[in-house]
Amino acid sequence: MKNKFRYFIAIVLMIALYASCKRESDLPYKFSESGFISNFDLRRYYKGSDLSLNPEAIGGAKSIRGVVVSDFRSGNSVTGLIALQNSRINGTADSLRGISFNLGAAAANYVPGDSLHIKLEGGVLKRVDGILQITGLPSSAVTKVASNRIIKLQAANTSTILANPDRYESTLVAINNAVYDPEPTSDVVYSGDKILNDGFGLATLRTNSSASFANTAIQPSGNFTGVVYVTGNGDSKKIEYRIRSVDDFFYVPMPKLSPAIISGYLVDPNGLDGNYEYIQFLATKDIDFAVTPFSVYTNNNAGATTFPTLGWNTGGVRTYKFNLTSGTVKKGEFFYAGGAGQRINGSASTVVAASKWISTVDYTVVPGADGIGAVTGNLLANSGNVAGIALFEGTNITPNTVPLDVIFYGGANGSFYTAGPPEAGLRITITDKFATYASKIPQEYYGKGTNDIAKRFAGFPTATSFAKLGGVYKAAKGGWESVRTMTNVVLTNASVLSAIETGGVTTLIDK
Repeated sequence: MKNKFRYFIAIVLMIALYASCKRESDLPYKFSESGFISNFDLRRYYKGSDLSLNPEAIGGAKSIRGVVVSDFRSGNSVTGLIALQNSRINGTADSLRGISFNLGAAAANYVPGDSLHIKLEGGVLKRVDGILQITGLPSSAVTKVASNRIIKLQAANTSTILANPDRYESTLVAINNAVYDPEPTSDVVYSGDKILNDGFGLATLRTNSSASFANTAIQPSGNFTGVVYVTGNGDSKKIEYRIRSVDDFFYVPMPKLSPAIISGYLVDPNGLDGNYEYIQFLATKDIDFAVTPFSVYTNNNAGATTFPTLGWNTGGVRTYKFNLTSGTVKKGEFFYAGGAGQRINGSASTVVAASKWISTVDYTVVPGADGIGAVTGNLLANSGNVAGIALFEGTNITPNTVPLDVIFYGGANGSFYTAGPPEAGLRITITDKFATYASKIPQEYYGKGTNDIAKRFAGFPTATSFAKLGGVYKAAKGGWESVRTMTNVVLTNASVLSAIETGGVTTLIDK
């Protein structure tokens, strides 16, 4: 009996010891003689309301140490805030966290790479304008102990940041392969708020009007490095992202994420061309054209004597416009714009279902939409100089509007660009063939820089042949897994729609 009692007491003591250890390990911070606490642990003490900092409130800790990642030298940091990041001592990379300190004017005394020791007692951990920060500390609480320390850089997409904001807030984060939405023209500068889209979500790139690079022209896509702040709650959370200088951006050409892409065209149907030429598109997402209208332009350089000073809006014999303002399509479906004949290969051929046509116009008797384009019997060139097709979002298009997708095909000559002044021509966007910048130099027109005449589908489809543009498009992120190539698909009067919608035509992948 005595042995059983001793055994029982031993078990009770072991359970008590285990429970005591578990409770201690559950604490956000286990006190050490160093007196320093990590951002990882300090953030766990914050429960949504202001926390007055003293050793009793934060597990006995008195100070914090870390490396500065914000930079006031270019004038684009949040007023008065330094962003300090650190990891747990002997911790893994997963413990890297940041916290901002509101030091007022004294914040400008510190630059990236400075190693600081900061006494916490007397400060308050709170959210101000959505940013978790420590306020109320005097400048004397901060001691700089070293310079030029290595800064750990995290890379994350916008979805990951929003899903775990505490992990990324007030740290230096790379957001890669992002595009501006909408795509900017060459006269758009950093100053103000711009929307970045990395294919996973959105971030607001914020630049103070007083920043030294505020009036520098932005480029349409690339890799960004900046300090992350997350504001709002729940579904209203937003990323505020601040680069520290122009050197925090590296240009990478990224094709635009477009709701639809050009996937083929018929330029020389059987019999008369007039009213039977058309353009095929592939929807990369669901579209209701009554809610989100689009515009389609064709460009004909035959006997090019009139220069397109108004770009795609030049009209006359040079450009013709369709407005797409009604109907719906689902992601992965093909749709068409063109002549009112609505047949696959001229007047005597198979009728294409009316539901497939988003816009049809008898262009032999009706001018182009908004007066852009004269009546013509030859909408799409089938010989001679280079010709083009462009797709725009919206119907209010100006010479400075950037298209969603654009192609050129045909011969090796034509009048389509002038360096000016003033510079003018047919605007392009970033596609599988075109780039709107080269070595940070803008080249926003077909025929400028590397966007030379060779960046076209050379030659014309043979008579009664559909120009099928085969390629693989990334529907989730934008851009091309494999570039478009042009293949002739010979049509007869008996040809059916599957002849031009299967086998080598542009396809989508969800990535």
